[in-house]
Amino acid sequence: MTYCVGIRLDAGLVFLSDSRTNAGLDQISIYRKMMIYEKPGDRFMVMLSAGNLSISQSVREILQVEKLDNGDQPPLTIWNATSMFDATRVLGSAVRRVYEQDGPSLKQTGVDFNASMIFGGQIGGEAMRLFLVYSAGNFIEATRETCFFQIGESKYGKPILDRVLTPKTPLDEAAKCALVSMDSTLKSNLSVGLPLDLLVYREGEFATDQYVCIDEHNPYFAMIRGTWGQRLREVFEGIEDPQWDADAHSNFPLHVESPRYEPMRKITHPGEKIV
Repeated sequence: MTYCVGIRLDAGLVFLSDSRTNAGLDQISIYRKMMIYEKPGDRFMVMLSAGNLSISQSVREILQVEKLDNGDQPPLTIWNATSMFDATRVLGSAVRRVYEQDGPSLKQTGVDFNASMIFGGQIGGEAMRLFLVYSAGNFIEATRETCFFQIGESKYGKPILDRVLTPKTPLDEAAKCALVSMDSTLKSNLSVGLPLDLLVYREGEFATDQYVCIDEHNPYFAMIRGTWGQRLREVFEGIEDPQWDADAHSNFPLHVESPRYEPMRKITHPGEKIV
């Protein structure tokens, strides 16, 4: 399994992915799930992938040469598309081509066609955009109301993203939030593992030097893992325990009188026959 997150902010984009792939308890391998497509000064795109490794690897290779019919114009590719929307259409076409090639064979062997991608970046002449591409090749776009996407084992790391991220969040703070989200996932799910790939892209630059591979020896991530757990325990311990027999002076009583929420009870009386 895997966990990947992509974040679109006013200031730029943040991408984070793990690298663990497993096909059973004794078949654990490391495969990078982040791919960068870059033409300095013109376009900068990043793809994160989750799901069946053979499918995502095939999509990754085909995407670099995939051509999409464009009417009377030259065929669309990710290298000549004038918008991230059109580049994502090319990615969707690559996904469908892999399905046409491998889908029937996978179905015959009882394997689902399971792959999803986060694809985002910036092409000269338009703003940054971020998309979530499904296994059918269709996709949705991030908005100001929903400024991040997750794929893979997303449930463990989602709460911190929901509570912290807004479009105005600074890039470094968003990168920190993504790493905390990843740490929560690593803590709760063994199918996600190090090393991690973290990339931060600043709006309008069409290149980045803020890219790092994080392993178990990385001092910043080690600090995140230790500090986040410790601070969570401190906050938890600072919250009052439930006050079951609270008096009128209690600030946060747990038990309050309310006939609407009285429990359903069956009370037996002496001598009553129970059937």
